[in-house]
Amino acid sequence: MLSQLFRTLKSASTSEYHQVSEPQPQPADSEAQLAVLDAVELCYLKAEAALGHALKRPSVSFTLRGRSAGTAHPTENRLRFNPVLLEQNLHTFTHEVVPHEICHLLCFQLHGKTRPHGKEWQSLMRRIYGLAPRTTHSMDISSVKPRALPYQCGCGEVELSIRRHNKVMRGQAKYQCRRCGKLLSPQPS
Repeated sequence: MLSQLFRTLKSASTSEYHQVSEPQPQPADSEAQLAVLDAVELCYLKAEAALGHALKRPSVSFTLRGRSAGTAHPTENRLRFNPVLLEQNLHTFTHEVVPHEICHLLCFQLHGKTRPHGKEWQSLMRRIYGLAPRTTHSMDISSVKPRALPYQCGCGEVELSIRRHNKVMRGQAKYQCRRCGKLLSPQPS
């Protein structure tokens, strides 16, 4: 399996560098998640070869929800991935999303706080992974698109997200139509 190959490569390549402690691996629930963990390791091996020194591995979880494919938390050296989009887009995750998010961590480690998709991040994407520095993905998000509820205004029907609907129901917010300016009200069921 690929994971065995990566472990062999890692043990061979880290002997040239000083040893860095690594976080405990997170258990994976699926083959796709195992593939992402392998892709993270491969990306770090590429980064170490390009940068010439060992890098501390991040913790990885598959708890991200919504339309984002992945997110990096540089100050915590942590990566989170969307398990629903992962199962539907494995190739895109292993070849684009993982390097994208790892570059955020590397950028922070090398340059400190910078703009999220600034010139430093873009340079790492090109130099280490040979990828165009795209800031968004183009995956189909229909399976993770938040549910919308019908509201009424002077123009007709408008949809509000479940989050905004709940704020209206709790009395925390009121929304008005951008076209006609009238307050939105829930449609009777």
